[in-house]
This record gives sequence, C-alpha cells and structure tokens, in this order.
Amino acid sequence: MSALGSPAEPAGRQVSALRSRVHPSDLLPLATTGLRSRRLRTALSILGIAIGIAAIVAVLGITRSSQSELLTRIDRLGTNLLTVANGTTIAGDESRLPSTAGISSARTDGVQRVTATATLEDATVFRTDRIPGTNTGGLEVRATESSLLDTLDGHLAAGVFLNAATSRYPVAVLGHEVAAQLGIAHLDPATRVWIEGRDGAGKGRWFTVAGILRPLELAPEINRAALIGMPIAVDHFGYDDHPTRLYLRADTDDVVQTADLLARAVNPQAPDTVTVSRPSEALVSRVLVAESGTTLLLGLGAVAILVGGIGIANVMVISVLERRTEIGLRRALGATRRQIAAQFLLESLLLATLGGLTGIALGALVTYAAALNRGWQPVIPSAGIAAGLLAAVAIGALAGLYPATRAARLAPTDALRAV
Repeated sequence: MSALGSPAEPAGRQVSALRSRVHPSDLLPLATTGLRSRRLRTALSILGIAIGIAAIVAVLGITRSSQSELLTRIDRLGTNLLTVANGTTIAGDESRLPSTAGISSARTDGVQRVTATATLEDATVFRTDRIPGTNTGGLEVRATESSLLDTLDGHLAAGVFLNAATSRYPVAVLGHEVAAQLGIAHLDPATRVWIEGRDGAGKGRWFTVAGILRPLELAPEINRAALIGMPIAVDHFGYDDHPTRLYLRADTDDVVQTADLLARAVNPQAPDTVTVSRPSEALVSRVLVAESGTTLLLGLGAVAILVGGIGIANVMVISVLERRTEIGLRRALGATRRQIAAQFLLESLLLATLGGLTGIALGALVTYAAALNRGWQPVIPSAGIAAGLLAAVAIGALAGLYPATRAARLAPTDALRAV
C-alpha cells in the first residue's frame, strides 16, 4: 500500500495519511526556519524586547543594590542614635537648652551614653590669620565633650581626639569637610588653624590640630565643624555652658520610648521647645524615595516591552504575508490549521524568549557595572528576572496570536496562487 493510500480507500483515510507526515516534533525546526533565514529582522525584533527587559532588570538590580548598601550602612551606624536640639518658643524665638540638659538626659530610662555640644556662634575657623573674618566659608566651631567620638561611633582619619587634658588647651579636631576645605590632609606638630572670635567675643588665636575625623553620616553638622574642648570655649570664647545639641545612644529595643521621654526630661518646664530627632530615619527615608522612583522606571520598562511586543507582532504579520507560498505548501502536504498556527505562535514565543534572555543578560551586566563602580555589592533579584522573562513570554504569545490565526486561516489554494 502506498503512502497516499490505495484508490479504494476512503477520502478521510487519505487525508489522515497526508496529515501524519507533519509531527509535533517538527514544529520547533519549522519555527526556527523563519528566524534563521531572516537574521537581521530577527535580531532587531529580539533587541526590541531585550531593551525593555534589560531596563526592568537593571532598574530592579541597581535599586536593590543601592538599598542593600544603604541598609548595611544603617545596620553598621546603628538606629539607636538620638539628637536633642534647641527648638523655638511660642513667640518664634530660638530657645536654649538648660545647662543641665546633658545630666538630666543621661538619667532618662533607656539612655546609654550622652555627649553635649554647643555651636559657638561668635567664632569661626581659618587656615591663617590673614583671612578676613567675614569669609567664613560656612564652617563652624563647636565646643564638645571628649566622649563625642564614642557616642557617635566615629573614627579618626588621622591623629587623636580631644581628651580631658587637651580640652583645656588650644587644641582642635577638624571635621572631614573642614579639613578638606582648609586643605589639611596630613598632620604634623606644626599643623595649626586660626580660630577667631567675632563681635568682641574674644581675640583670635592659633589652635594645634590634633586630629581629623572621618565622615560622620548620622551627624553631618560635625563634618563642617572644628571641635574644641568646652573648658577652652568657656575661657576664650565666652561659652555660657548651655549646649545647643545633645547626641545620645539609647537601648536599641527602647529607642522610640526613650525619644518620647527626652523632651520633658531635658526641659520639664517647656518640653515643646526641645526638638528630638532620630538621624537614621533620614537614611530610611532614602530607601522609600528610591522605591518610589523604581516604580516610575519600571513603568517605563513595561512600555518598552510593550513596544517590543508590537514590533514582534508587526514582524510576524509581515512574515505571514511573505510566506504565503510556504504556508500553502505545508497545508497541501498535510499540515493542519492548528499546526500552522502552532508554528507561527512558537516562532513568536522564541523571538520573545530570546529577547527576554538577552535583556536579562544586559540588565545584569548594567547592574554589575553600576554597583561595582559605586562600591556596592551587586544584587540581582531573582523575582525581577522571573517577572521579566514571564512578561517577555506573555508579550510574545499575545504578539503571535493574531499572525498565527491569520496564517492558519489561509486556504492552500489561495496561498499557492502566487506559485
């Protein structure tokens, strides 16, 4: 019996025999025929999807890497640092912290360490005594207790910090920004700065620089200040023993409760004039801001994927028109409508999948480059990769649905008219 069946066989059996020539295992090679024969068009279609997926993966990866670094810094710096500062009165005037603020806050439940500091409004720091007193450069002079470095968990870039002895003498420790602005990078016994009193608060004099601080992320005001001891501030600049800011370390589990008690503990008569803040909250806010920006960028990535999907749909429609003869020939050889539709749908899915995989690779590469350039630990979320790939496959299926249906509806006689 021949492959086409004997003349005596029913027509249905002859059609069945013809259809048996196209097997499901042939669909993949058939689907890749169009991709391999039109390589430039295939590459451009893949690129359209890849750009959108790469944008999503890169945005998620860079955001997660940034957040991971930020959360690591928060854990390293600690979330139990509190600051107490002078606020304003009902009349709008600046209030003053009591001279006993440091002692009373140290007695508050949950407080581990306290350091009092005071901004000396009538003093400024210069590199030499030849600079006019009006050119302050935004730098400050602060009187501080010798426990400041321990309370802030700070570190020195060079030299030593103030102690009980040096706090009584003209010795200064420079914040990171002060040292940079004054051009002091290295210390030797001859390194000095000129601290001058303004408005008759005291005559200027030279201060030996004992140390330079590393940047303090939770106390940026210290970075812009030259620090001197409180005894020398009293003797030479008329400091009146009223601090302007307290730094406190509280028990980690009781930070919120301790913060609620501090205002009344510092100034029982006017707690509303005391400002209590938690510096680490600013870093946490940056995480939230980054997340809000991520949503916008992900939306743009989704638009790019949609555009890529439209591009695939357009390419597949053109492919169907160009391959009418091929479709008619396959139908004549026994391929069913369902098999024709499956061939073109699979071709669309392959385009989208290749675009998704390419986009994931590009997004991961961008994430690694950006993270390593900024000194972060690269983090590529697996959920983002899975979501990107699923989105690509879904877009590919939708993009290929109409062209596949159109190809399946072509009658063999109509498709072969151009032959």
